[in-house]
Amino acid sequence: MASDVAGATGGTLFGPDVALDGVSFDSRSLRPGQLFVALVAERDGHEFITSALSNGAPAYLSQREPGSGTAVVVADTAAALLRLATWARQRLTAQVVGITGSVGKTSTKDLARAALSAGLRTSANEKSFNNETGLPVTILNSPDDTEALVLEMGMRGFGEIARLCAIGQPTIGLVTRVAAAHTELVGGLEGVAKAKSELVAALPANGLAVLNADDHRVMAMKPLASCRVLTYGRSADADVYIDNLVIDDLARPRFDVRTPWGTAAVQLAVSGEHMAVNAAGAIAIAASCGVNLDAAVAAIGQAQLSPWRMEIKRSASGAIVINDAYNANPESMRVAIETLASLQVSGRRIAVLGVMAELADPVGDHAAIAQLLRQRNIELIAVGTDNYGVPARDDAQAVISSLAGNDAVLIKGSRVAGLERLAALVV
Repeated sequence: MASDVAGATGGTLFGPDVALDGVSFDSRSLRPGQLFVALVAERDGHEFITSALSNGAPAYLSQREPGSGTAVVVADTAAALLRLATWARQRLTAQVVGITGSVGKTSTKDLARAALSAGLRTSANEKSFNNETGLPVTILNSPDDTEALVLEMGMRGFGEIARLCAIGQPTIGLVTRVAAAHTELVGGLEGVAKAKSELVAALPANGLAVLNADDHRVMAMKPLASCRVLTYGRSADADVYIDNLVIDDLARPRFDVRTPWGTAAVQLAVSGEHMAVNAAGAIAIAASCGVNLDAAVAAIGQAQLSPWRMEIKRSASGAIVINDAYNANPESMRVAIETLASLQVSGRRIAVLGVMAELADPVGDHAAIAQLLRQRNIELIAVGTDNYGVPARDDAQAVISSLAGNDAVLIKGSRVAGLERLAALVV
């Protein structure tokens, strides 16, 4: 009810009390019944209140004098959204899983959602809604009967994950990898590790920390856990580990997963050798929550990832196109390039790359990627940046469109590069 929103946020209710079903800060995608939150960011959400009401919002959260309809007026809508999500989280009885890491967190979130859904009513972030706006919306839009809630947590500085944990209050936390992502914001790799470790430190004593045994910086977080720790990875010393890994002609992993709950054969529908480790982490989460191992593995085998992450399609000419354009850092770039190199094609392999943003050492990091491409005999086309040591080109679409059926291309860059638009034009 709108009166509950007022109570939770300390706001003032104007207009009749109305029932609400979730929240949205985007008037275009708002579903009837959702509270519209007028955030003030790049665009002022107050300009879209009339549109939100027309699209079925029964009420809106505002920091201005209310107009027509039901409104809850607060001093700051962004802060009120956080308070509202904290109130909603306290009413949930679900297992709450927090997932963070420099690479693989969205893919692991998608796989964990699938695995948990095999035995529990599960909700999770859409796409990469993993910040101080997206995470509260995820909590508030979770159905009342949710039994498992998966929250991806992004990091753009010290303290952000701690703040997200204060809202989401995860009972299980998984850390994928520590790599050179957003290093400019935290002073390098050790800063990244410190920021990511905030998830482990926030877990309750009766919780569970799930750590990647293959990453020494992740394993160094173990002393911060006041709860039980479960490890996963390729190392046979891990509690949950992958064995007998093979890759098919489209780089889809097949492997055995060995766990405290038994062993199962896994076949993924998504591409990339690194996805096997992400799947092992997802299986560790699901099995720890009581989901049957075989059921979790079967569900993971059918799982698809969020858009623009290791999507493999064919162009009109039949060439294989890897659309991994959602984001990029040196580690995710390396694993994507290795996936391209592993494809069983007899023709050309081309990497169409945009800038990797927010790096402490952009010159060195881009140069290392260019060197890896040379080692793998992969052609490089740089788009919108000269950082890779070659001139940026404006004919990438024409080059991709001209590829033959026995060729393969990777399209990848940071969010600011917007290369998903290029990928959409060629498949």
